[in-house]
Amino acid sequence: MSKKQNEKRERFETKLQMLGYFMKGSIRYFGFSILFTLIVTLLDMANPRIISFTVDSVIGEKPSTLPAFINRLIDGIGGLPFLKAHLGWIAGIVIAIALVRALFRYLWRYYNAKGAETFVETTRNEIFHHLLALPSSWHSAHHTGDIIQRCTSDIETIKMFLSEQLASLFRIIPTLCFAFFFMYRIHGRLMIVAFAFVPLIIGYSLYFHKKIGTAFRNADEEEGKLSAIAQENLTGVRVVRAFGKERYERERFESKNKTYTALWIHLMRLLAAFWCSMDLLSGAQILTITALGAVYAVHGELTAGEFIAFLTYNTMMIWPVRMLGRIIANLSKSGVSIDRLREIMNGEPEEDVPNAVETSLHGDIVFDHVNYRFENGSSEVLHDICFTAKAGTTIGILGGTGSGKSTLMYLLDRIYPLAKEDGTITIGGVDIQSMKASSLRSQIGMVLQEPYLFSRSIEENIRIANREANLREVKQVSKIAVLDDAIEHFEDGYDTFVGERGVTLSGGQKQRTAIAQMLIRKPPIMVFDDSLSAVDAETDAKIRAALSEKTTGATVFLIAHRITTLMHADQILVMDRGRIVQEGTHEQLIAQDGIYRKIYELQMAGREVEE
Repeated sequence: MSKKQNEKRERFETKLQMLGYFMKGSIRYFGFSILFTLIVTLLDMANPRIISFTVDSVIGEKPSTLPAFINRLIDGIGGLPFLKAHLGWIAGIVIAIALVRALFRYLWRYYNAKGAETFVETTRNEIFHHLLALPSSWHSAHHTGDIIQRCTSDIETIKMFLSEQLASLFRIIPTLCFAFFFMYRIHGRLMIVAFAFVPLIIGYSLYFHKKIGTAFRNADEEEGKLSAIAQENLTGVRVVRAFGKERYERERFESKNKTYTALWIHLMRLLAAFWCSMDLLSGAQILTITALGAVYAVHGELTAGEFIAFLTYNTMMIWPVRMLGRIIANLSKSGVSIDRLREIMNGEPEEDVPNAVETSLHGDIVFDHVNYRFENGSSEVLHDICFTAKAGTTIGILGGTGSGKSTLMYLLDRIYPLAKEDGTITIGGVDIQSMKASSLRSQIGMVLQEPYLFSRSIEENIRIANREANLREVKQVSKIAVLDDAIEHFEDGYDTFVGERGVTLSGGQKQRTAIAQMLIRKPPIMVFDDSLSAVDAETDAKIRAALSEKTTGATVFLIAHRITTLMHADQILVMDRGRIVQEGTHEQLIAQDGIYRKIYELQMAGREVEE
C-alpha cells in the first residue's frame, strides 16, 4: 500500500476526520454563520431585560438593575422621568434591535446555506472522483442503485445535520448559558428548578439515540436495495418486456417497497414517541416554572417585570434544550450516513507501483505462465497461459462461454489485477504492472460484446474517446465500422440522440458505434471482444476487410465464435476451461483433430444448409 493510500485510510478512521476532509471548502462559511448566530443570540437576550426594566423601573418605582454604563446613558438624556414621558424611545430601541437582529439573522442563514451547499458540492466531487478510482471488483460487490442512494440521500442527511442541527449547537450553548445566568440573577432557586429538567431531557434523548440510529440504518440500507431494483428495471426495461416479466418485477418491487415502508414506519413511531415525550417534558417544565414563579411573585420575591423576564428567558431556554435533544436524535441518522460514505472513501483505489513508467505499446505482447482466479475464491479461471502476440499481427481467440477469453483481455488492460505469483504479462519486454494504468489503458482500445453508449448523440459517443477529433474524422471511422450507411438513414444523422445505453439503436449498430469509438483513438493495441456477434456475416466481412486495411501496424485481438471472423488471423488461440488447448494458423488448426476443426465443420455445414 502506498504512502498516499496509508494517509487516506488513517484520515478516515473516524467520522470527524472524514467530515473535516469534506468541509475543507465550507468551514469558513460555517465560521461566519456561527459568528452571526452568536450576535443574534446576544440581541435576543436584550429584549427580556428591556421589558423587565420598563415594567419595574420606568412604569414602576424599582431602581434600575441595568449595567452602570447604560444607567449613565439614561441619566444623560434626562433619566427615568424622561423615559416615563417618552415611552416611544423604548419602543424605538426595541425596533432598532429587531432590525439589527434581522440583518444578522439573514447573514447567519445566508452563510449557513452557502456552507451547506459548498459541503455538498465538495463531497459529491470527492466521492465521484474516488468511485472512478476504485477497482472493478469493488463495483462488482456493490449495487449501482445503492451507490447512487449514498451519493444523494446520505449526503443530504449529513448536510441537513450540519446546517440545521450542528450549526445550531453554537447558538444553543450560548443561549443556555446566557439564559441561566440571567435567570440566576433574577431568582436562583427558581433557576435551579428550571435547570433540573435539562438532564432529564438530555438523558431521554440519549436513550432514543441508539434506537433511532439502528432503525435509520436498516431503513437506509433497504432504500439502497429498492433503488437498485428500480435502476436495474428501468435500465433493462426492454428485457423485462421481452420476457413478459412485468408482473414478476412489479411484485418484487412492491415486496421490497413494503419492507422499506415498514422500516420507515417503525422509525417514525420511534421519532413520534420521542418528540411527544419531549413535548410532555417541556410542557411540564414550563407549567412548573409558571406555577412556582407565580407563587414567588405573590409572596413578593419576584416583581412583575422580573416574573415576565424569567418566563421569557425560560421560554428561550426550552427551545435550545429541545433542539439539543433533536441534535442527539439526528446524530444517529447522520452517523449512519457518514459511515456509509466512509465505506466508499476507505475503499482501496487502484494505484500504480512506485516509479511506474509510461511507455509505447508497439512491442510484442507476452503472456508468461499466467494463472487467475476471482477474489471471491472461485475456481481457477485461467491456468498456465503462455503465448506471444507479435507486434502488428492479428490474434484470433476462440472458445466456449466461460473459457477465459475475455478474462485474458481484462488482465491485459489491468481491469483485473494480476498477482506476482500468478505470472507476468509484458509488452515490449516491460511488465504491465510497472506501467502507469492511465498510459496503458490509453493505448489499448477495447470493444466489448455489450458496448455501453451514453445518452448523447452518435457523434458525441464516438468522440468520447478523442475530444480533439472533428466531424471529418468521426465520419472516417464510421465508414471503417460500416456505420455510415445506417447513420445516413437517420433523420438527424450524426446528431441522432441514442438514448440511455444506446437504447434507440439495434445491437449491431451499437457494436459498430463502439468500434468507431475505439478506432478514433488510433491505439496501438485493439481488442474486439466478440464485438461483431450482432452483425450479419456480410457486414462482418466488410468490417474485417476495412480493419485489415486501416489498422496496419496495430496489434489486434479478435475474440469471436465465428470461424469466418478468425480464419484470416495471423495466429489463433483455442481455449477450453481456462487453458490454451490449440494454437496456430487457420490452415494448421483445421488440419488437426480438435475443437477448432469440429466448430469449423459444424459452421460450414450450417452455412451450406442456409445457402
